[in-house]
Amino acid sequence: MRLPSVFAAALLVAGCSSAQPGLGPEINVPAQLSTIQDAVDVAKEGATIVVSPGVYEESVQVRTKGLTIRGARRGSVIIDGETERANGIVVAAADVSVQNLTVRNHTSDGVLISEQRGFRVSYVTASNNAQFGVHALNSQNGVIEQSYASGSAGSGFSVSRCKPCDVVVRGNVAERNAVGYQGTNASGRMFVLGNRFSGNRVGMTSAAERQEDVVLVGNLVSDNDETLSPAQADGAFGLGMSLLASTKNLVSRNLITGNPGTGLALSRGQDPAPADLAGNVIVGNGQDVRYDDAGPRKKVRAPRGIPFNQVAAPPLQPEMPSDPLPDRAPDVEKYALPSEDLFDDRAAVRA
Repeated sequence: MRLPSVFAAALLVAGCSSAQPGLGPEINVPAQLSTIQDAVDVAKEGATIVVSPGVYEESVQVRTKGLTIRGARRGSVIIDGETERANGIVVAAADVSVQNLTVRNHTSDGVLISEQRGFRVSYVTASNNAQFGVHALNSQNGVIEQSYASGSAGSGFSVSRCKPCDVVVRGNVAERNAVGYQGTNASGRMFVLGNRFSGNRVGMTSAAERQEDVVLVGNLVSDNDETLSPAQADGAFGLGMSLLASTKNLVSRNLITGNPGTGLALSRGQDPAPADLAGNVIVGNGQDVRYDDAGPRKKVRAPRGIPFNQVAAPPLQPEMPSDPLPDRAPDVEKYALPSEDLFDDRAAVRA
């Protein structure tokens, strides 16, 4: 017997509503919806998606503004690319936060912020991703903080193609990457503060056609000669910090030590003084400071390296506290010269 059309439509609506009952401003995965992507797809602006421990074999695309994706336990909420999927989380909406989880084994990036404003990445572990651990691409007004990256064949943390950036990279640990931190054409209120870039092939680089208003303060950049890291950046193996085509920047209160190649490599750019270097300690490197026109540089033979997915698993990382996260604004003055044991408790590679 054929059902009346009105009655059939009513059944259809009832069936749809019962499939997603009572979803509010907080959505729990997998208790309410089985995948993170399912939760993201139905979440309204401003919602929080809380993810319980488990391995989630998916690539998450975020297109709704104002969402927060938060893991219940950082080390056991894992978005695993299985070396098959390109990215763990792609943020394609404004004012999105990614917190307290792990992204691993992707053929491109762990977390990719793509052409957005107002992003925040906090207490994220990004390991064994083929390009970048956390990458902010053509994005502005964001924070990358208290996170960890290893096994990246590009760089652990990357900010690229923004001017002005209004981006703060603070309190992170990068080790066993080709490069710890990479800033590429990233100028204008670009802050890299109080990070540990140690035990990579290259510690950190910042370069642009003309780079201005970049602040690199309070970072530990040490012992960047790690052989058990992805086999890229071979030409600069053993380099601590590189600042190229750069003027009117602040490079201060950094400890740059134990890098067997060059501690700090500078391009003179178009001005006589490429950077303000007051207050740094640059000692114990193969060559402490070098300008690009200062004659032959000290070269270090680069070992072959290993595939990104064979880099050792990260050590246990701290959970995000229940207290509110600090203000997004940088407080440059609070970052003092670090000691060599900065964030030792979060690192596997020791000085």
